[in-house]
Amino acid sequence: MTVPPPTPTGTVANGRHGSEIYITRSFQAAVEDVWAAVTESPRLERWIGRWEGDPASGQVQFFMTAEGEDVPAEKVDIIECAPPHRLALDLRSNTPDGVQLWQLRLELSQDGDVTTLLFAQVLVEDLASVGPGWEYYLDRLTAALDGRDPGSVAWDDYFPAMSGYYANLAKASR
Repeated sequence: MTVPPPTPTGTVANGRHGSEIYITRSFQAAVEDVWAAVTESPRLERWIGRWEGDPASGQVQFFMTAEGEDVPAEKVDIIECAPPHRLALDLRSNTPDGVQLWQLRLELSQDGDVTTLLFAQVLVEDLASVGPGWEYYLDRLTAALDGRDPGSVAWDDYFPAMSGYYANLAKASR
């Protein structure tokens, strides 16, 4: 039996800092469990990476270990942390062109047995690759919360397959 490829779900809307990409996922889990999966370093590392440092200081170092073991640290400023419902971060990512600022926000809400996660990012230049990347990582989070192996989520199902969808979203938002 062949599994159909994932469908892109992102939208673009006007947010607090201008145009933002929004991607949502829903989980059969308590909001506290989803919060732990996106904020506790050992659980976060199962699907994307780990952080080191003292969050109380307002800054941590993030290592995107899903990309490999030997990854450089990225500086993360914690802009807002309101457990278990809201987390806003500024992540400074090192790129070949210099440092790129990624303004990220997670909002969690629970209705009955279902927790919904809204992921938001202020639009960046290369949405055609960034959008598929977030779809991929959020599906890895879904796998982790469902008790499946996040490694079973295949990057090749997301990129370049979703690039056209996200390129069109970027054009429509200008």
